[in-house]
Amino acid sequence: MTTQTTEKAVVGRRVTYSYTSDKTQRPGVITGTETATNGVLLVMVRLDGARSNMHVPADHENLIYLEEVGPVPELPMGRFHPSTTSLGFDFQYDGVPVCGFEDGDAVAVTSDRARAEAAVATWMRESEGVEDEHTIRESLGWMKPQWVVFEWEPEDAECVWLMNPAAEGDDQAVHIYYLPA
Repeated sequence: MTTQTTEKAVVGRRVTYSYTSDKTQRPGVITGTETATNGVLLVMVRLDGARSNMHVPADHENLIYLEEVGPVPELPMGRFHPSTTSLGFDFQYDGVPVCGFEDGDAVAVTSDRARAEAAVATWMRESEGVEDEHTIRESLGWMKPQWVVFEWEPEDAECVWLMNPAAEGDDQAVHIYYLPA
C-alpha cells in the first residue's frame, strides 16, 4: 500500500466505489478506518443512501478517493415518513411507494384504497411475476388499511427500519394498506 493511499484514507473523505460485477461509480463517504489482523488497512465506506458500512481494503482498485473531506453525515434515526426514495421502498407506482417483505407481505403507503390497489397489483405483476389477474384481484381483497409508524434502526441492526402499529391521532402515523402473504 502506498503512503498516498494511507494519507487519503481519512474519515470524512468522499469516495466512489464500484462493485466488481457492476462498474457504476457509487458515491459515498469514509466513516472509519481499521487495520485488519493481517495488517491491511481497511476503510469503512457508507455509500450514499445506505445505512451500513462496507469494509474495503484502502487500496482496492474499485475505490476512488475524491478531494472533498468533510463531516460524516449522521444517520437519520427515529420515526420517518417513507417515500419512493426510502430504503426498502424500491418499487412505486403513480407516486405510491410499495415495499414487499421477504415473507411475501406487502405495504402500499397511501390512504387511497384505489391507488393502493393499483400500486400493489402493478408490483405483483412486475416484481413478483404474477400473471393471473384473478389471483391479483383475490389478493387485493385481503388488503387492510392500517395506521403505522416507520422507525429507522441503528446502523448494524438486522433491519433498516421497523413498521409498528400506531393510532390514527399519532402525529407520526402513516396510513398504509397492508397485504398479508
